[in-house]
This record gives sequence, C-alpha cells and structure tokens, in this order.
Amino acid sequence: MIKLAKGRMSMWMVWSSVIFMIIQVYTTLRLPDLTSNLINNGVAKGDLPYIYHTGAWMAFYSLISVLAGIANVYTSSVASQKLGTVLRRDIYDKVMNYSNEEFDRIGTSSLITRTTNDVVQIQNVTMMFLRMMIMSPIMLVAASILAYDKSHQLTEIFLVAIPILVLVIGVAMYFAVPLFKSMQIKTDRINLIFREGLNGVRVIRAFGRDKFEQDRFKTANKDYTDNAIKVFSIMAAVFPLVTLVMSGTNVGITWFGGQLIAGQAMQVGDLVAFMTYAMQVLMSFMMLAMIFVMVPRAQASADRINQLFNEESTILDPSESQAAGKQPELSFKDVEFSYSGAEEPALSKVHFSTHSGQTVAIIGGTGSGKTTLVSLIPRFYDVDQGEITVNGQNIKNYSQHDLRDLIALTPQKAILFTGTVRDNLKYGNPKASDDDLWHALDIAQASDFVHELKGQLDGKVEQGGDNFSGGQKQRLAIARSLVKKAAIYIFDDSFSALDFKTDAKLRAALKQDSEIKKAIVVIVAQRIATVVDADKILVLEDGKMTGSGTHEELKQSNKAYQEIIESQIRKGDQ
Repeated sequence: MIKLAKGRMSMWMVWSSVIFMIIQVYTTLRLPDLTSNLINNGVAKGDLPYIYHTGAWMAFYSLISVLAGIANVYTSSVASQKLGTVLRRDIYDKVMNYSNEEFDRIGTSSLITRTTNDVVQIQNVTMMFLRMMIMSPIMLVAASILAYDKSHQLTEIFLVAIPILVLVIGVAMYFAVPLFKSMQIKTDRINLIFREGLNGVRVIRAFGRDKFEQDRFKTANKDYTDNAIKVFSIMAAVFPLVTLVMSGTNVGITWFGGQLIAGQAMQVGDLVAFMTYAMQVLMSFMMLAMIFVMVPRAQASADRINQLFNEESTILDPSESQAAGKQPELSFKDVEFSYSGAEEPALSKVHFSTHSGQTVAIIGGTGSGKTTLVSLIPRFYDVDQGEITVNGQNIKNYSQHDLRDLIALTPQKAILFTGTVRDNLKYGNPKASDDDLWHALDIAQASDFVHELKGQLDGKVEQGGDNFSGGQKQRLAIARSLVKKAAIYIFDDSFSALDFKTDAKLRAALKQDSEIKKAIVVIVAQRIATVVDADKILVLEDGKMTGSGTHEELKQSNKAYQEIIESQIRKGDQ
C-alpha cells in the first residue's frame, strides 16, 4: 500500500491531518488530569473559584479537541479521496496501454473490480491510518504513562486485561483475515456474472434462460453473502467480548482503587483520572487491533492493483519511431501467431503483399483466423514468427500511436459511444468538418437515416448505440472509419448486418471515392458477394492460407473457395 500511496497523496493534507490528530490526542489526554485536579483540589475542598477556573480550561480543551477532530476528519478524507482519484486515473491509463493479451488474461470484470472496489478498500484504510493508526499507538503509550503516574499499583491490572484482549483479537484475526481476502475474489465473480447477464440479456431472453442465469447469479451472490456473514459475525463477536474485558477492567480498577482510597494511598480524583486513562489505553489497543484486521483486506486489494501496474505489456514501443513511407503498402512475410496457452497456431505461414489503390478481401470459415489476421496489423497482438510491414517499415519499428494513426479499423462488433452522431464520427479525426462527416455518411449509406434523426449530426446516441438497429450501427461505425484519413482501411466483417443491395452500394462508393483510391482497403467477409470485386482474395482455412487471387482465379483453382461458393449458392446467397 505504501508503494501505491507514494507520489499519489497530497502530503500537505497528510501532514495537516497528523498535526490535527496530535492536537486532538494532547487535548484529550489533558482532560482526565484536569478532572482529577477539579475533584481533589476543588470539589473536595469546596473551592468554587478553582472549580470555575478548571472547568473553563476543561471546556477550552474540549472545544479544541472537537475542532481538531473535525479538521483531522476533513484533511484525512481529502487525502484518502485524492489518493483514490489519482489511483483510478493511473489504473485507467495503465490498462489503456495493455495489449489484447493482457485484457484476455486478467479479464474485464476483474479490471472493473480492481478499479472500483479495490480502490475503495485502499481509500478506507488510508483514512483509518490518518485517523486512528497514528493516533492509537500515541494514545496507548501516552495514556499508559499518565495512568502509571497516577497509580503504579493499579497499572498491574493491564497485565491481565491486555493479554486477554490480545487473545480475543488474535483469534478473530486468525479466522477473519482469510475471509476478508476471499471477499475480493468473490466480488470479481459477482461482477463477471452480472456483466455477462447485462450484455447477453437478449440472448438469455431469446433462449428462455432467465431462471438459469438468475440461479447462477443467486449462487455467486449467496457465496459472497455467506462469506461476508461469517467474517462480520466474527468481527461482531469481538465487540461484546472487548466490552466485557473493559467492564471487567473497570470493576477491577474500582475495587482495588477503592481499597487504595480507603488506605489513603490514593485520592478520589486520581482514581477517576486513572479509570479514564485505562479506558483510553484499552480503546486505543482495540482500535489498533481492528485496524490490523482491516489492513490485510486492503493489502489484498493493494496486491491486486500492484499486479496491474507490474503487468508488462507484451507490445513494446521502439526507442524511436521510424518514419513511414509515403505510399501505402502492406505485406505479411511468413507470419505465424498463437494465442497464449493455445496448442495450435491461430495463423501459420501467412504471406501476401498489397499496395495503394488495391482492395484485399479475406474469406474463410468460422475460426479460420480472419479476425486474428487483421488484429495483427494494428499490433493488438505481436507475431510469433515472420514480419508485417506497413508503408515500407516493420510495424515493430513504429510506436503504437504512429502505427495506428495510419490505420482505420471497423471492428466486427459495431461499438458506438454515448453522445451524439457528430461525436462518434469525429472520434478518429476531431478536426473533420461537417462536409467531411456527411461525405463519409454518404459512402457508408448512412446519410438517409441520420437526416431523419432529430438534430441530425447532433442526434443523440444512447449507451452502446442501442437506439439504432444493427445495420445502422455498422454503417455509422464504417462512416467513423472513413472520416479518419488513413493509409489502410480495415473492415472486419463490418458488412454482415447489411442487405445485399446496401452492401453493393457501399462497396461501389468505396471504389469511386478519390481518397480511398489512394489507400489500401482490407475487407473481412463471410459472403462471396462482398469479396467478388476485390483485387486480391485470401482464402483462410484453419489458420493457413490455402489460396490467393481474384474471384475468377480462385473459382477455377481453389477447392475451399469453390466449397464456399457452392454452400452459398445452395442457400440462395448468390
């Protein structure tokens, strides 16, 4: 946790919190001594002026203690909340630089939990540290010394009370700490199931699996709840036991203190002060112990967050990014790639090249490696063997930013962001004019329904683009890519939700556009009709290139391509 806090906390607020805490401790410890003097020298002697004078000082110290306590709460709250703010920002920045491999390995749900719940645990313990973790040992030591000063005989009671407290809290920590740690893992599980349920709600309803998913969530929720009940039951049992010990200590102090007073070895005021100091000692010890119970949970959260910061991305930028050539060019040279933990390569010995003005289509069955191939171009993953070049340079010679600046990618799943149509279209080119936006919408065959929107370009886009149909979302995603002036346009099965007529119009508009003619267009598709006009078609089968050529060439010579044609003719797709 110290590693996480270093450089992320407002030290001015931290030191202010510590100073206010010291003032609060000092004024709190002064009150029992003043009470003792009030009883011994004022009440016992009937000295009213002394009682008023001492009472005024007690009121003053009480006021200062309250004000210092409020200031300490405020400064510690600000320090802990600012730590949380900076921590969430740094986690987000770090995660945004992960490659797809790190996302796959850690999991989205776990990343969300670590950015929210785990950070909250760090914040809570930070505030506890500034409020109690520093105050408790100071109060414990100072109150013990002052209690000893009042009566060294009565301090022997602590030799019985404190070991009992140690035993009670030690047993509680032994059973509670592992349960606290497991709560974070169970929180991950709940978030995973809840997120899958929200994202897949249409599928769940379509298959009538509502009850199954509800039971699945109920099981994970019950597992978390049972764990939480166990740990908080243990913690709840601690407080009555501690109260019992403290009450027993009070009884012992009163019993033995009464004997000392009867023997004139102690004054009444000193006994009252001693009892107050004793409660401060025991309460400080209890608070310190409770903090040590909470710290392991926060430490588990800190370890999970540190894991994110220590995670080294598999995609590394070169020390100096190379300049790209002026002419768009793309080539794969004997490229091989395997996903982490996979037994077989996802792509093997892929070899082709293309240049500006050409359209390359990639076709093949499900799981043949089409999306994997185009994911390697912007370096979402690094190749295991071989080389990929863009504009004359190995893509590893570019920084990720410079490489992706040359590429406009429309992913398989159309992703739209909350905001307006204009915001989404300008995502890759903030300087684009309205004319540029409408031109891109015309090519993407999307201008008709955008014209009908209330506000048109300023029309609202709901979360995930849920106020648009699947085909409309795809066309807006395509338009967004076209607004970005790129050397390579990649359409990863981006025409799948379009009807044949719209598909044909869109591809024709792409071929006629003067800017796109200067670039390379890569199209991943399932339908023959989508790829038939491409300058080069790559046929993938089980991660291997089984053919390369035009539609007519492959139609005559490639068995896999012929099978795709035949299957689609039988289905009436061509």
